[in-house]
Amino acid sequence: MKEVARAAGVSHQTVSRHLRFAGEGLKASTRERVDAAIRELGYRPNLIARSMRTRRTGRLAILLPSVGDASPGRTLVGAIGAARAAGYAVEVLSVEGGARERAGRLADLAGSGQVEGVLSLAPAELGDGPPPDAEAAVVVSAGYDDRMRGIGELADGSPVADLVAGLAAGGHRRFLHVAGDRGYASARGRRRAYLEIVERLGLESHGVADGDWSAESGRAAVLDLPEDSGVTAVIAGNDAVAAGAVRGALERGWSVPGDLSVTGWDDAPVAAYLSPALTTVAVDLERLGTRAMERLIAAVRGTDPEVEEDEPLNRVVWRESTGPAPRRGA
Repeated sequence: MKEVARAAGVSHQTVSRHLRFAGEGLKASTRERVDAAIRELGYRPNLIARSMRTRRTGRLAILLPSVGDASPGRTLVGAIGAARAAGYAVEVLSVEGGARERAGRLADLAGSGQVEGVLSLAPAELGDGPPPDAEAAVVVSAGYDDRMRGIGELADGSPVADLVAGLAAGGHRRFLHVAGDRGYASARGRRRAYLEIVERLGLESHGVADGDWSAESGRAAVLDLPEDSGVTAVIAGNDAVAAGAVRGALERGWSVPGDLSVTGWDDAPVAAYLSPALTTVAVDLERLGTRAMERLIAAVRGTDPEVEEDEPLNRVVWRESTGPAPRRGA
C-alpha cells in the first residue's frame, strides 16, 4: 500500500480510504492517480491481514449438499445477488454426507476467521445453536434435503388446490394426476393436495399415475386412459410431465384445451412458449435464496432482518393449456 502511495504521490492513508470506500470523498484527480498506480503495480489487498486487523473479511459462505439431479442455481442466484448488493463476496461449498457432516464443516468455517457468516441451505445438526467457538454468524435455511430435493416451502403442494378449484369452476369434474417421483417431498405434497381437494369439492378422480418427472411419464399416462375415462383435466407433477401429457393428447387426436386441459409446475422458461402455452405454478426460487441471505447478513451485522409480507413462494399462472370443460369427456 505504501508503494502505491509513493507511485501516486499521496499518503498510504489516502490509499487505504480509496480502497475501503471506493474513492468516496477524494478528488477525482486523486482517485485517478491511485487507480493508475494500483494497475501499474498490480496491487491486491491482503485479505488475511485485513481480517486480522478489522475482524472483517467481506466474505460469506454458502453450504450445499452434494448436488444431485436437482439444481440449486436459481436459489443461489438470489442468495449471491443479495450478498453482492450488501458488499460481500460469496463462496459456495458442496459437502458430501448428511446433516451431521454439514454441521461439522459449518463449525470449521465459522471458527476459521475466513468468513463473516455461513449459510446452510440444507439441515445441519447444530444441537442447541451455533458452534461455541464460532466467530462467524450462522444461519440454517433448510430448503433442500441431502440430495438437493426441495423440502419445507418448496414441498408445499397447496397450489394444486387452486388449479383444481379453478378448473372445477370451468366445469371440469373428472381429473387425472400424473405425479412425480415419490422419493421427493414435493411430489408427495402435490399428490396429497390433489386428493384432498378432489374429495373436498366432491369431484371425481380417475386416479394418480406414478411418474418420474419425465415427459414420457405424462405421455404414457394420457395414452393409457380408456376411451370412456371421462377425464377432462390432467394435473401434472411438473412442466416436463405436462408437456408429455399434451403430446399424448395430440397423438390421440385430442385438442388441448378443447378436449383436455393440462397443468404443470415450475414455470420453466419454455412453458410460456409452448403451443398451447402451459398453465403452471411459478416457484420464486430466487426469493428463497434472497430471504435466506438477508437473514445471514442481518446476523453478521447484528441487526434485525427486514420483515416482509408472508407471501407464498408458489403462485398459479393461468395460460392457454387450460379452458372450460368439454361437453363430454375426451
